[in-house]
Amino acid sequence: MAKVSPGEFMRQVRSEGSKVVWPSRRETLTTGIMVVILTSVLAIFFFGVDAAFSAVVKSLLGLLAK
Repeated sequence: MAKVSPGEFMRQVRSEGSKVVWPSRRETLTTGIMVVILTSVLAIFFFGVDAAFSAVVKSLLGLLAK
């Protein structure tokens, strides 16, 4: 790998940074809302799965205690 000077490295970083296309405010807001919604849906789903497994384990342990 070729070594570059710190100055050349900074020029390359600025050049690559200028190629970045930043999302608009609307795109950022829409994406953020979708993240919150999907995170909430997944939290509810995993809560339900956890509650179901908990009920199954408790019932199996209840059978052993008899």
